[in-house]
Amino acid sequence: MRILMAAALAGLAILAIGAPARAQIGLPGGVPGLPSLPRTLPDRLPVDPNQLEEGVRGRIDGALQAPSRLRDLIRRSDGALEADPNGWPVVRAEIVAVDPSSAGRRAALDAGFTVLREERLEGLDLAVVVLAPPRGLSLRRAVERLRDLDPGGAYEFNHVHSPAGRVADEAAPPVPPTPESLAGPAPARSQAGGARIGLIDTGVDAGHPALAGATVRQRGFAGADRPGAHGTAVASLLAGRSGSFSGAAPGSTLFVADVYGGSPSGGSSTGVAQALSWMVQNDVPVVNVSLVGPRNALVETAVRRATGRGVLIVAAVGNDGPAAAPLYPASYPDVVGVTAVNAQGRALPEAARGPQVDFSAPGADMAAAGAGEGYVSVRGASFAAPLVAGLLARRRGRGDDAVQALAAEARDLGARGPDPVYGRGLVAADLRTAPAAVGARGRLSR
Repeated sequence: MRILMAAALAGLAILAIGAPARAQIGLPGGVPGLPSLPRTLPDRLPVDPNQLEEGVRGRIDGALQAPSRLRDLIRRSDGALEADPNGWPVVRAEIVAVDPSSAGRRAALDAGFTVLREERLEGLDLAVVVLAPPRGLSLRRAVERLRDLDPGGAYEFNHVHSPAGRVADEAAPPVPPTPESLAGPAPARSQAGGARIGLIDTGVDAGHPALAGATVRQRGFAGADRPGAHGTAVASLLAGRSGSFSGAAPGSTLFVADVYGGSPSGGSSTGVAQALSWMVQNDVPVVNVSLVGPRNALVETAVRRATGRGVLIVAAVGNDGPAAAPLYPASYPDVVGVTAVNAQGRALPEAARGPQVDFSAPGADMAAAGAGEGYVSVRGASFAAPLVAGLLARRRGRGDDAVQALAAEARDLGARGPDPVYGRGLVAADLRTAPAAVGARGRLSR
């Protein structure tokens, strides 16, 4: 934190004095219309450094805070979750040791920590040990204690990731179907050719008509797999096809990792890491993750090892507004971050912005599979990401080759070239199925 604070202070100092100075280099008299700087710069900033440091600290602390809707998960968990120091939901009384050394493990046990469970994730060549703190020691202090005992080790909260999806307006009348929804299969918009796509989310209703042509393989990582509205909608946008509705890669084989299973502590970092290991073991080249959470050492390590083994991970950048803290896994290096646009091609006002945005895709004013045999209107980055993942899965190249090829097809929006709002541009615009085309009922948001 000291290094971060020093860098931030230095950055502010440069902003305060560097730009005007650069403007006058080689330009006698300075830039017209701008005041000239004295040739001898003052030996201190014209502000109190203590006030400046407090301001920087406040901005840093604010940027790390959990969005309020994620904090609500804690109140609804019946004690299964608690908050980390920044308010992010974590599994109560669990600390994750990532690839611990024998010395670090021994030090933890000698200090009164107990092993709750341990596992080797073969697909990632990664050892995970979940520890419980000694009685009377808060989770925050317990993590600090472990880091002091083993400075070279990686000890982390077991953060919970949220699909940020909820069903609303279920009682709303359906949007009347249009003639094209009754006209039979739509013209082929993709040739999936047996593509394999991974989905880390809730479980999926494999019996939904939209998924009739897909092969669904499911596994639960928080108990038995259990169909959920969010996962089913995302799956349909990945591999669905029925009547006028089509996802990005219809007819694909979906490997669905249900990291929720109806558990109040579902979506944990340990579950996400297990799911990524399973994807690697099944040679799944592209994995969609429409989940969000804070930066986490275990998930970051799992993502790095999965991408190092050739897996392309696509993730939603989140829907907590342009000023929200960066959300993960979309913000990890080598993850393809996706934002959402409406039917007019404009970024949603709630969409995240920043360097983590690689592509934009439809994520509003469109339909996806809903409850029973019907459809819902969807909105949010959660539903834009699978369209990008499906397009990438259809390509035979892996990793950078597939991403670069897709970028070459993207339609530039916003500022010229890559930008923090639309990334490299809009893709999958032709894959938006209007809610009226399938008689969508209700809305699934975020």
